Amino acid sequence: MIEEQRVFTVSDAGDFLLIDKPVGWTSFDVVAKVRNTYTAAGFRRKVGHCGTLDPLASGLLILATGRKTKQIASLETLDKVYEGLIKLGVMTESHDTEMPEYGHCSVNHLTVADIKAAAGTLQGRHMQKPPMHSAAWHKGKRLYEFARKGKHVEERKAREICVNSFEVTAIDIPFVHFRMEVSKGTYVRVLAHDFGQSLGVGGYLSSLRRVAIGEYSVADAKSVTETIKVIMREAKDSVE
Repeated sequence: MIEEQRVFTVSDAGDFLLIDKPVGWTSFDVVAKVRNTYTAAGFRRKVGHCGTLDPLASGLLILATGRKTKQIASLETLDKVYEGLIKLGVMTESHDTEMPEYGHCSVNHLTVADIKAAAGTLQGRHMQKPPMHSAAWHKGKRLYEFARKGKHVEERKAREICVNSFEVTAIDIPFVHFRMEVSKGTYVRVLAHDFGQSLGVGGYLSSLRRVAIGEYSVADAKSVTETIKVIMREAKDSVE
């Protein structure tokens, strides 16, 4: 259990912070911003995150500060819940909006039953390879370093993942809205690609938002700006 959220303590006992990460920020960007804010307030704090969230995704990011950073590993193993949008009938090399579209085709023949059945086939345990445009390691380099040089690494190490649920929440062809609960280490954009492949039309992840980590919800999170303001305010109060 995460204790009631605080953002500042005078001691180095530390806290867990629930952050609603905006699109365009890396997880490290958020960590650095919070760490630098503590420094600006006159206090040194260790700060780390409990599970990376892609720059193109928004939503829940849990930070640990002070001695709470020793508990990061226990939170990283929790299942995650995502909501997002998949665009069918087209693909990208990165399986998301980072790279340009290619392979356009018609999706007008797809039925609601087809789409929901395809989602059902992706539930359960699978072996999943990380995408080429990812920060996964291969022979001492990040995969995206190979991808940016036009090199494809076929022998990427697969890991077992579990899709606990894949619910189609709305259909607006060519877009499919979904809610998905997955295990640690799952690349949702790979699942989006696989979803499109199973329908025979291709697809990619158009948008993604992490709404929960275990029992912790983005509804209880603060924005980066709100968190910074509270740190500065509580730091000021602590020395008055």
